[in-house]
Amino acid sequence: MPCVDAQAGNRWNIGSIGIARIEERQAPSAFAPETFMTGFDMKVFTAHLHLMPGFYSPEQHRLVSSMHSWLIRANGKRILVDTCCGNHKERPWMPGFHQLNTRYLENLRAQGVEPEDIDVVLCTHLHLDHIGWNTRLENGRWVPTFPNARYLFSEREDARWNPRRNPATDPNRAMSYDDSVLPVVQAGQAQLLSDGDQPLGSGFRIEPSPGHTPGHILVKLEDEGEKAVFSGDILHHPIQVYQPDWNSFACEAPEVARRTRREVLAYCADEKALLFPAHFAAPHVAAIERTAEGFGVRYVPGAAA
Repeated sequence: MPCVDAQAGNRWNIGSIGIARIEERQAPSAFAPETFMTGFDMKVFTAHLHLMPGFYSPEQHRLVSSMHSWLIRANGKRILVDTCCGNHKERPWMPGFHQLNTRYLENLRAQGVEPEDIDVVLCTHLHLDHIGWNTRLENGRWVPTFPNARYLFSEREDARWNPRRNPATDPNRAMSYDDSVLPVVQAGQAQLLSDGDQPLGSGFRIEPSPGHTPGHILVKLEDEGEKAVFSGDILHHPIQVYQPDWNSFACEAPEVARRTRREVLAYCADEKALLFPAHFAAPHVAAIERTAEGFGVRYVPGAAA
């Protein structure tokens, strides 16, 4: 399945606040649905395929997913939510993420933004596909990609993945922390958030959303009566709207992840908040609706740049 054009249909507005999707890539993933989802049932999945066009490749029997950041222009600042996989990162245990060479920064510049223009970077959690562009390779060293940005990480998340704080950290996770988070800390650009910290200003609210990881956070946005949720990995695929009990294999606390997912879906449905997930393929953004069976999806395509 071909990637969508990097700038076509990638802009939305919440009130007066502009949001742009910065693509790293979109393609069939490395995962068959039954290996990615716990509790997966192919009959149930197949029955919902007509409601999820473009999110599954039957030829390859793979879920179709996207790697992207959300660029938010608000309060005179440029805020980047999650930073994908990054280029030139050593990820031999995950071939699909290993030594990438994507046009991510070119796609950011196509939105009229240079790396130096980013004021804030917020990572919903510290998995390698959400921290990669925190840093870039310069003269053999990892340096912050966004030299003027304040990087926001959950304190609880840092305690989980920082190998200096948690010696039991998986060596692969420690590697991604050391090349994509530690250089930011060493540069003095990191801020660790405790529950209740609200550094983004008017219209924003950061909330804990554990389950996928212990310190996962989400961002709620409201302006002129319109609302949005930047949900990170609370949901990876639209089937989880219809089947919220289906976790990804990477959810560390399954029951907590299910509860968080249902809470976010209920909020979006009841408050008419648009859902901006980290991995939904085109058209990327969803309005959630209550149905007799639970929840449903109405996709919300973006405008062209």
